[in-house]
Amino acid sequence: MNYYIYTKGNEEFVDKVLKNSIVEGRAVERIEINDMESLILHEDDHLVVTGKVYDIKNVMKFAYEKQVSLGIIPFPEQKELIATFALPSKVDASIELALKKCEKQIDLLFCDEVLVLQEVVIGEVPPLDSYSSSMEKQSLWERTKSFFSILKKVRHLKHTSFTITTAKEKVLKFSAIGAVGVEYNNRTFASKLIANYLKFNDARLSLVVLSPSSVLQYMGYIFQSHILKQTPELLPKSVGYVHSHSLYIETKTEQKITVDSQCCMKTPVTLETKAEALRLSVGEEFWAKSSKVKEIKESVKVSHLSSDDEMSTYLGKSIPLFTHASKEQFTALFTNLREESQLNSTFMTLLILATMIATFGLYINSASVIIGAMLLAPLMQPIVGVSMGLLRQDVSLLSSGTKSVGVGVLAVLFTAMIIALLLPIEPLTSEMNGRLSPTILDLFVAIISGVAAAYAKSNEKIIGSLAGVAIAVALVPPIAVAGVGLGWGEWSMFSSAFLLFITNLVGIILAASLTFLMLGFSPVSVAKKGIFYAMTLVAVVSVPLYISFSKMKHDIEVQKTLGKFEETIGGKVIHLRNIDIQGKEVRCEVIASDILSKEEKKKLNLLISDEVGNDVKVLVSFWYEL
Repeated sequence: MNYYIYTKGNEEFVDKVLKNSIVEGRAVERIEINDMESLILHEDDHLVVTGKVYDIKNVMKFAYEKQVSLGIIPFPEQKELIATFALPSKVDASIELALKKCEKQIDLLFCDEVLVLQEVVIGEVPPLDSYSSSMEKQSLWERTKSFFSILKKVRHLKHTSFTITTAKEKVLKFSAIGAVGVEYNNRTFASKLIANYLKFNDARLSLVVLSPSSVLQYMGYIFQSHILKQTPELLPKSVGYVHSHSLYIETKTEQKITVDSQCCMKTPVTLETKAEALRLSVGEEFWAKSSKVKEIKESVKVSHLSSDDEMSTYLGKSIPLFTHASKEQFTALFTNLREESQLNSTFMTLLILATMIATFGLYINSASVIIGAMLLAPLMQPIVGVSMGLLRQDVSLLSSGTKSVGVGVLAVLFTAMIIALLLPIEPLTSEMNGRLSPTILDLFVAIISGVAAAYAKSNEKIIGSLAGVAIAVALVPPIAVAGVGLGWGEWSMFSSAFLLFITNLVGIILAASLTFLMLGFSPVSVAKKGIFYAMTLVAVVSVPLYISFSKMKHDIEVQKTLGKFEETIGGKVIHLRNIDIQGKEVRCEVIASDILSKEEKKKLNLLISDEVGNDVKVLVSFWYEL
């Protein structure tokens, strides 16, 4: 016997179903849901239901208790229900499937004996509890608005401590803002993240845990899922999961629990899967996505989530913009920085040796020798310590780092000056000259190097990359050039080279401080004072650098203009090549079709000066075409 169970108010839809040609000739009795309990059922009876999710769940639980089969005829607008069980979207096809008895059985998920059809949400889990299908037809603008609305919501959520006991008595402890329990792949964002683990017959429920340690950390996943409409291949760092037959979930602060969009209880709670509990007529695609499971195992991935008490307390206030470093990370980094910021004989010996190598490398114009000096010099280490001391307002670390940097710089200047005084030659090599014109571009290099230095320092796996940072930013060579300038009595040489070092110094300090802040080694309230000081120094240094950059830009434009120079003076065709601009001097080669007279040379001088636009001295060498 077939019984068609419906809810009051849906009579019109029910009448259409019963008048359908597919139903004709079959024994189908219509039953209002309030009269369902009075039914006397036999094992071969079959139920069919139409109604809201809450009503369908009641009928599913009734069918489970009575051990009879069930079919669902959904309303066309119940798209999530249709997608979850792969039901036909057309009414005729859904009627035919619903009336067909199914011998295969699916698992059912219960939350404290309340049947869960789609999902059970513990706490807050935006956007894991929403359906990805709702975004399929949305425009980019609508998805962008959704992206920012979720970000605002995440920023004001708070963590709490979770303690979960699995069916095999494994106790899991971590900090999170919420979790989503699912049984089937129902096209929510949560189920899409673990789609490969969702089976209809593995006697396991799946709990997806949301534990963002910073807004920035979670922003990447939301951007990918909402703006790009993509599901990440790897689980986001802010998400974990547990697969088990049953879970007992406790939280430090009471969390509300929503079952299928209805708030009905609070933690603690038990989630449990009833294995092969219901014969439900579902689409073939549902079975295809859930191959038979040979062996049932618990699966857990929450070890990467925040777990220690300090983190739980910190995140329990609000989710910060930047990640907060754990106590272990903080202790390890600070111990290392304090040791490396100390002024000792090893530091001074290596620094003086590096200075000697760098100075001789500058004299012989050897880039490879200078690179060797960069690798040997330990000056980067206390500078990184200074950036952390400034960020954390740690007077001890800041003073020891500043002392090491200050004494080290004086030692480099003195060593290079002594070498310059002792050597009887004064060659201004290209390696020296290359460090006499710092621009704003050098500040950009220093800032990027500072980011790399701080990141490498905070991660033991890539700490060897500091050698590359030392080469990129080149701290000792510009100080050595400044020392040589002192030895030669060239104040402009000293000031230009020392400006390059100051540029590197303040750029590294600012960038390293900001990087440590983003990595969670200081709260913003403590860091803002140090960041302000570092930004002020960078702003001051940027003024001469920008002026130098503007001059370099002007010189390049002049070189391009003179490179296109072609004039006829006294019937002689003239053009220029190998143009070099040094201050108020323009040096170039003049290619002429014949020898120029004195008057013609004066006219050429005026033409070149007009092109440059300044009162310059023009120095040329003449080449004549035969």
